[in-house]
Amino acid sequence: MTKVWIPAPGTTFQIQFSGTLDESVDANVFDIDSDLTDSDPTVIDRLHANGKRVICYIDVGSYENYRSDASKFPPEVLGNAYAGFPDEQWLDIRRLDILGPILSARFDKARNQGCDGIDPDNMDGYQNSTGFPLTAEDQLHFNKWVSNSARSRGMSVGLKNDPDQISDLISHFDWAITESCYADGWCSEEAAFPSKGSAVFQIEYTENGTNKSDFCPQSSSLRLSGFLKHQSLDAYRDPCP
Repeated sequence: MTKVWIPAPGTTFQIQFSGTLDESVDANVFDIDSDLTDSDPTVIDRLHANGKRVICYIDVGSYENYRSDASKFPPEVLGNAYAGFPDEQWLDIRRLDILGPILSARFDKARNQGCDGIDPDNMDGYQNSTGFPLTAEDQLHFNKWVSNSARSRGMSVGLKNDPDQISDLISHFDWAITESCYADGWCSEEAAFPSKGSAVFQIEYTENGTNKSDFCPQSSSLRLSGFLKHQSLDAYRDPCP
C-alpha cells in the first residue's frame, strides 16, 4: 500500500468551508470542502506551493442534496433528515453495493486534485436516528472501507468523531478530527492518536459558550491541536497557544 502523509501531534490546522478561503492563515494544514476545487481548481496547488498540506472534506455518512452527484443516490439509501441540517439525510451505510461506486468516485476526484488526506464526515450513524437499523458492526465495516478507500489512493484518512470505536479503528486511521470533544466530555479518548504519533485536530465551537481558557490546558496535556471556530466554519480561527 502506498505510504501516506501522517501529521504529527501539534500540527497546526485550519478548517474553512464558507466564505472566500483565507490562504494567509498561519497553519500547517488546511481542511477544505472537496467542492471548492470545482470553483477554484488551482487552490490545492497554491496551498502546496506555500508549503501547506491539504485535507479534503467528503461527507460519507449522509446525503447532501446540493452536491453535484446528488442525483446518483437512489431513494432506498436515503434515511431520516440529519438534525439541524434540512438539506441532509442519513445514508444506509450497509449498502456499499450502491454507495461504494459513488463514494469511490469522490475519492478518485480528491486523489486526482492532489488532496493529501481525507476528512470523512458522519462516521457515527449507528448512534443516531438514521431510519435504518445500523449496528456498531455495520459502522466498523463501513469506516474501515472508507479508510481503505483513501489509503489505497495514497491519501491519509482521519477518524471524524466516533470516539466509542477508537480502540477498534485506530490502526485503520492516520489521525483524527474532533468536534466539541471538550464540550461533550470525551477528549481524553482521543489521546490514543498522539500516543501513536499522529495529530488530533480539536474543533471547539464558540456557539457552545466554550472559551480557550476552558479547554486549552486539557488540549495541551493530551497533545491535541485545539482551537475555537464558528459553526459556519468561516475563516475565523483562534488556536490554543
